Amino acid sequence: MTNSKRIGGLLGPTLMVMVASEFPLIQPHLYDEQIPPVVYLSGVLMFVAGLAIARSHNLWQRDWTLLITLCGWFLLALGLFRMFAASIYRQATGNTSSLFFMIVECILFAIGSLITWKAYVRDAKS
Repeated sequence: MTNSKRIGGLLGPTLMVMVASEFPLIQPHLYDEQIPPVVYLSGVLMFVAGLAIARSHNLWQRDWTLLITLCGWFLLALGLFRMFAASIYRQATGNTSSLFFMIVECILFAIGSLITWKAYVRDAKS
């Protein structure tokens, strides 16, 4: 559980801050003019983070730690997609409504909040 708490203590707040900073109401024109090299670079960063999480936390238990494992695999897959299909990703996101992104980002923020809370809450045993 300490490994889960350590990774969750990094992943949860990072996810929350990233999602909050990209929220369309805060920065409405952030992704208006994405260029493939930037999409590729963010894909590399997501891939490395996802691979690190998947290698160090590949636990498939039915508790909150499953969210960490799923986030790792999701980051790995999204990073690969952004690296190998940067232009397709850019076109697909350009044709998607802001409402869809707001809903997805609210869900991701809730997941980040739960991971953060679970990572920083004191165990009953302590």
